[in-house]
Amino acid sequence: MHATFAELVASRQQWLEETLKPWCLAAPWKELFQAEQDWTNIAGQVDPQGTLWAWAWSRFPTLVSEGLPGIEETHLVRVTIRDGQIFVGYPDNRESQHGKLRLLCETSPDSGRHELSEAISIDDVVTVERL
Repeated sequence: MHATFAELVASRQQWLEETLKPWCLAAPWKELFQAEQDWTNIAGQVDPQGTLWAWAWSRFPTLVSEGLPGIEETHLVRVTIRDGQIFVGYPDNRESQHGKLRLLCETSPDSGRHELSEAISIDDVVTVERL
């Protein structure tokens, strides 16, 4: 028995939601980066930034908003990484590429000047808190 087109579409959507998206939530950076290279063959004609990386960053819910592609930029966050360093700033979606988060951080209190943080690997992030 062969499946109808509607059944094929439903099966693919189920695979995306139940297999691929959960995989992105748990996979290490190296595997995510590898998947990005062949993403159109894996996930279809979709932007890796709005799917693969958005799903991967959603392991830190503060960084994503349902229905919006990429990283949420509108809220100040505190990011703690494995070695204990803390970064405070606004996520920069355009500069945060390939699983590396960049924050726009104030250079000194009340200066009004900002600079981009170093690139922070998704593997190094321990917590992200909205301030």
